Amino acid sequence: MYFCNKITIFNLFMLHFSIVKRLNAKGKRLRHYPLSLCVGLVIIVLSLYPFGRIELAEHVPLADKWTHMVMYGVLAVVIWWEYTRSHDHRYDVRLVVWVLLLPIVLGGALELAQHYLTTYRSGEWLDLVADAIGAAVGALVGRLGSFLRR
Repeated sequence: MYFCNKITIFNLFMLHFSIVKRLNAKGKRLRHYPLSLCVGLVIIVLSLYPFGRIELAEHVPLADKWTHMVMYGVLAVVIWWEYTRSHDHRYDVRLVVWVLLLPIVLGGALELAQHYLTTYRSGEWLDLVADAIGAAVGALVGRLGSFLRR
């Protein structure tokens, strides 16, 4: 069973890379977001890898939710930074959509993948809420950072 889950994770990575390759071939500007793609890939690996018990996390209340908030907050900040670095106009509606919606959609997809594609992880609605809170805080930090940079 564990071998099948490794194959599933590998197939998800290959699907991710084929989507990125197709979007790049269509002229999308994904080449301007290498760090965001790396952070997203790390989140995918951490979300689908079968970790054992982590004893340190058992002593911290809501450690799993804090982890989700930090991961998706970092993703939102990195997307914000790379967007403002590669575009002339610093702030518009597309930036808010990318920074808020993309991490939340990724979090929801990974929660569904954990629930339906793995036997060692479970998908939780509160994890998705923590992802959304992390993305919102990351968007605020990114906005504050771009405001202070001016």
